[in-house]
Parts: sequence; C-alpha cells; structure tokens
Amino acid sequence: MRVTPIPCLKDNYAYLVTCEESGDSIVVDPSEAAPVIAAVDAARARVVAIYNTHHHWDHVGGNEELAKKYGIKNVYGHTSDDGRIPGQTKKLDEGDKMTMGMLDVSILHIPGHTTGAIAYVVKALGESPVVFTGDTLFLGGCGRLFEGTPAMMHESLSKLAALPPETRVFCGHEYTESNLRFAAHVEPSNADVAAAQKLAKETRGRGEPTVPGTLAHELKVNPFLRVASAEIRAKLDIAPDADAATALGAIRKAKDDFK
Repeated sequence: MRVTPIPCLKDNYAYLVTCEESGDSIVVDPSEAAPVIAAVDAARARVVAIYNTHHHWDHVGGNEELAKKYGIKNVYGHTSDDGRIPGQTKKLDEGDKMTMGMLDVSILHIPGHTTGAIAYVVKALGESPVVFTGDTLFLGGCGRLFEGTPAMMHESLSKLAALPPETRVFCGHEYTESNLRFAAHVEPSNADVAAAQKLAKETRGRGEPTVPGTLAHELKVNPFLRVASAEIRAKLDIAPDADAATALGAIRKAKDDFK
C-alpha cells in the first residue's frame, strides 16, 4: 500500500491511497480538486472511489469535480451525512467492511468533531495498518467539538487508541506543531512531547508533512489520549477523580482558549 499526502487549501491534507498489487487507488477527503488531480495524474493512478471522513466543506469540496473527471461512482461517507456530502453514493456505519483492490477496509464511527465522522482503517497483508481519522484525531491533538460532546469524543478517541499501536495515523490537517505547543504547556515534564516538538519543527522546516504518526507515539504525547495524566489535571485544575469525559472537555476548552 502506498499513501501519498496531498497538501490542499491552507493546511489540509487529502490522500491518494494505492493498492500496489491491483493498481486501484482511492482519494481520501479531497477538499479541492486541482492538487488532487495533479497528484493523480502524476502517479497515473486509477481512482475507483472517494472516501470522506465527514461532511465539512474542507474535506469534500473536490468530490464532484473529481467524480466527473475520473468517472468515480463510489463516493463514501457516514449514513447520517447523506445529503451533506456532495456526490455521496455509498452510506457507511460502524463495523462496515469493504475491500479496495487487495486492501481490507473497516469503518469506525467516531463522532465528536461532527456527529457523522468516520475513520477508515486500511490493512494490507504483511504491513502495519493505517487509519484516516479526518478531524477527530490529529497528531498531538483532536478536533473541536462542533457537533458532538466530550463524552462522544472520548469514546471515539478510545476506539482509535484501541487499534494496534503500530497503526499509522493520517489526519486531516497539518496542526502538529501548534498541537504540540499546547501539549508542552499542559504537560511540561513530558520528554516525549519535547522530542516530538523538535522533530516536527525540523520536519516542517524541510517543507515536509508531519504525517503519518503512530498510535503508540500519540499515546505518549497527545493530551487528549492522556486525560488520566496527573500533571495535565493539576495544570488545568481538573479534579483527580473527575471522569475521563469531563477531563477531556476541560482539556478541549483549554486548547480552544490557548494562544
């Protein structure tokens, strides 16, 4: 499996995912058509489907132009996003499974950022799985709660955290540096966060994307996966006995207000 990040808009990523055995490809979250077309044509890819993680315009804006240009008949999204995703032809929900070439794809419903957010877990024989998380799980962070609740987001992040630790995470935006600045603010003694900040700065300095990360690494540095951290709770005045959803809500509010 080959995954190519495609920078779009200001800080979005679409992805071109190719099964190297069959030659079939899919596009994940095409916010705009032009950069995706350039990447598809450069790779001479045969695109058979579009996978959307949620309905926001900066993840679906290129759907219809791409579908028309390449004759794509399969445009996927959550069942509740029917009518909100342009050109959607396929409805997905928790536990659905499908194939793309020789790749196995399974669906997790991960509401929080939006109520219809889904993740695509893609597996190739003999390779580490990958997961496309949209705006639910970022490297070093999570999405804002536009339609969901802290409890929803905690449950969704817990689903993602339960995937194999070697799973590679491909998220919807290049927010890693700013996310890690917040992580360092709320957990200043975390040496893994400091190392991740240094690496992200160097990576972006070379003009390269910070994606993918791994779930194993996210569990060490991402404050939204570390809601039990005593240091984070003390920093944000979260009661030691507060439940995980309450802690996540407090961390999310602090991130919203963080400058």
